[in-house]
Amino acid sequence: MNRDWMPIKTTPWTMGLILLTLILLIQTTALPERIDRWLFDTASTHYPAPVADDVVIVAIDDISLERLGRWPWPRTYHANLIEKLDAAGARTIVFDVLFPEPAPEDRRFARAMAEHGNVILPLHLSPPTANYLLSEQLPNATLVSAAARLGHAHVELDADGVARGLYLFNGLGSTLWPSLALAAHTSTQTGTTDYQAPSFVNVRDRYRTVPLAGGAGTVPTHSYTQVLQQPPAPATFAGKTVFIGATAAGLGDVLPTPFSGLSRPMSGVEFQANTYSALSQDLLIRPAPPWVAPMVILATVILLSLVLPRMRPTRTPIVCLLTLVAVLGLFLVGLFAGQIWVPVASALLAPLLAFPLSSGFRLAMTNRFLNRQLDDLARSPHVAVPEPARRHPNQLLEHFRELFQPDGWLLCEDQVVLARQGLEPDDIPTHLAAGRWHHLNNHSWIRLVRGQSDFILGLKLPNDLSREAIQRYLRRLHLEPGEARHRADKPRENISARIERVRVATDRLNRMQQFIRHSFERMPDGIIVTDELGVIRFANGHIEEWFQEPMPSLSGLPLTRLLEGHDPRETPPWHETVSETLTLQQSRTVDLRIHNKDFLIHFAPFALPDSDQHGIIANISDISELREQQRQHREAIDFISHDVRSPLVSQLALIEQLKRDPSHIDQAQLEQLGRLARRSYHLAEEFVQLARAEQLTETRFYECEFLAIVENARDSVSEQAAEKGIGLHLQGTEDLWLRGNAELLERAVINLLTNAVQYSPAGTAIDIQVFRAGHQACLTIGDEGSGIDADELPHLFDRYRRQKRSELTGVRGTGLGLSFVKIVVEKHRGEISVASTPGKGSTFTLKLPIADPLA
Repeated sequence: MNRDWMPIKTTPWTMGLILLTLILLIQTTALPERIDRWLFDTASTHYPAPVADDVVIVAIDDISLERLGRWPWPRTYHANLIEKLDAAGARTIVFDVLFPEPAPEDRRFARAMAEHGNVILPLHLSPPTANYLLSEQLPNATLVSAAARLGHAHVELDADGVARGLYLFNGLGSTLWPSLALAAHTSTQTGTTDYQAPSFVNVRDRYRTVPLAGGAGTVPTHSYTQVLQQPPAPATFAGKTVFIGATAAGLGDVLPTPFSGLSRPMSGVEFQANTYSALSQDLLIRPAPPWVAPMVILATVILLSLVLPRMRPTRTPIVCLLTLVAVLGLFLVGLFAGQIWVPVASALLAPLLAFPLSSGFRLAMTNRFLNRQLDDLARSPHVAVPEPARRHPNQLLEHFRELFQPDGWLLCEDQVVLARQGLEPDDIPTHLAAGRWHHLNNHSWIRLVRGQSDFILGLKLPNDLSREAIQRYLRRLHLEPGEARHRADKPRENISARIERVRVATDRLNRMQQFIRHSFERMPDGIIVTDELGVIRFANGHIEEWFQEPMPSLSGLPLTRLLEGHDPRETPPWHETVSETLTLQQSRTVDLRIHNKDFLIHFAPFALPDSDQHGIIANISDISELREQQRQHREAIDFISHDVRSPLVSQLALIEQLKRDPSHIDQAQLEQLGRLARRSYHLAEEFVQLARAEQLTETRFYECEFLAIVENARDSVSEQAAEKGIGLHLQGTEDLWLRGNAELLERAVINLLTNAVQYSPAGTAIDIQVFRAGHQACLTIGDEGSGIDADELPHLFDRYRRQKRSELTGVRGTGLGLSFVKIVVEKHRGEISVASTPGKGSTFTLKLPIADPLA
């Protein structure tokens, strides 16, 4: 097979010729006829024709056979029925019952027919026996002379055995008989053909499809015996055409129809009544002229051939679908508006064939294009990282030692020690599975098979918090090449080597693009890439998050507009910085502040290789934490220089005073010295606790019970509260398990209780409530103290912040206690809030997530 195995181009001529050929081949099968019949059946059953007001059926049903006896009945019954219907005012009476043989009651029957004057009898065309020619089976002469007209009772069955229509005229030779429905509708007795035929040839003319009003029983029907035995009913039969025929299943006059199929067939008299109903309303459907169907097919093929080659692939299904709808619309309009049945099956198949044919042409053109680009794609650059499974155990040990700095290691090849430190061969576990790590405390072992050699590698990891993380990481490493991994890399289907090369080259390009894209996304900094006009063409997720702009709106947005919209400035203006980076090809570094966060943005110009295109890469670094650390550092220096230094200076001064006159040591001086020492100790302790809280990570979390933590904190503060006569009332009985650090949580609760006791007047009470709210453990501490001013609430948890009210009243704090509480709560992914009314008290609410798997 050469590369251009399908050199045919997609043109209107090629598309049209191939499509027309396929349709002509399908025309030789029965598929189009089946589709056309299915379309008609679906349309006619969903939108049935209305029943004419002047048609009614008198049915020879099972009840009539039971009451009047076995069939055939004496013809006096029919005579009496005609007289009853004549008395009721029936306009036309149509018998769908054959009377070929004479009977004694024929004169009575004929007299009743003559008196009514408009009775129609059926005839049948069939050979008397198998050895005779086709002949007309007329009623006997006595009845023929009395009948107003004769009509044939034949109903045409299609190839699938379903009755959908009949011939309005049928007969032998040049004399044709109208159907019973036509004979009842008009006074036409016989018809003629346009050509002469022998008298033994069956001739049929004017085929019409009958739009049925529904299934069996749709036309108003009355039982033969009821009409015969009851008085005449003018309200039922006056001015109407009455069809009389057998509906009993035992008489065998049944026809499958689109409404019934073979489950509930329709009787012949009901079909004739439906035909009369449609004929009287001019609803009979004519077959379209023979030239209509080919013209529809040709128009459809021409349309698709002209449009599809010029259409985009994504619009091809829409065009094919619209063509299908248009052809179906033509069918329905012709059927219901024009009473013409247009065969459209082949025209419907045209768009169904055109879609895969057009797709095949496009695939062939794509294949030729891929063939031309194959060699270039195969030589494209790619990023390849050697798999650990292909490395020698000696190299693996070297890499593990550099990466993890283990306390010991052991490498054996076929029980020969190659490298050892801190581990012995006796430490090797038994029954090691190849390629799977076996962890025993801080020892990790693996057996590796390389060729004919069997290696055992062991590591003695540091017995600290990093051990579990290292062992989880080792489990994810694939160090033993397996057959399943090799099979997964091979194509599952039998494709050509050329397509396989395209796949490999495309995978390389995709991996390169994914590597670049993921690298930008994984970078800790925000990345913006612009074109030569400073318009953003790429931005990673950090930009979307920091600027709070959706990614679709970032693409195509000028970089200057983005920066001015979030950090407007006059000196230097953003447009000047961006334009100088592009025009002077010089890097720039500028401070940036977005949503109360500090950033550093570095503009660097770039130029694409082998191209005149250039632009800017803007690297944005979040330095908010660094600025916060700088601020905290300055605040810590100020705090140490004032709050920590002041009590120490006072202590030194007091000690110098005591040293000058050691014989007169006053008790008050010693108490003051103790207060200053305790204050220095509390300052140092809170500083240490705050540092511990800031360094807290989830690796130091464990299961702890919140109610027990609060009870321990209450007990720690109870003595201080008792000195002021303050009651601590704890409410809570439910055990609430958290995943956290109980020591720091207890210290945080102690700080809240200490503040409540310190700022509450003597003789009051502090309410402590521990309860569960959803998936959170809640703690509320309410006091009756002096409260907090509204302007102080936003800064209550700031570091080194003190309340003016408490400072003026002489209650002095360090400004670190509540800051410590907030940091501990945030480290546990909780939240803390306060509600306070000056002069009435404050309520602190603390919420922490519960360690519940269902939560």
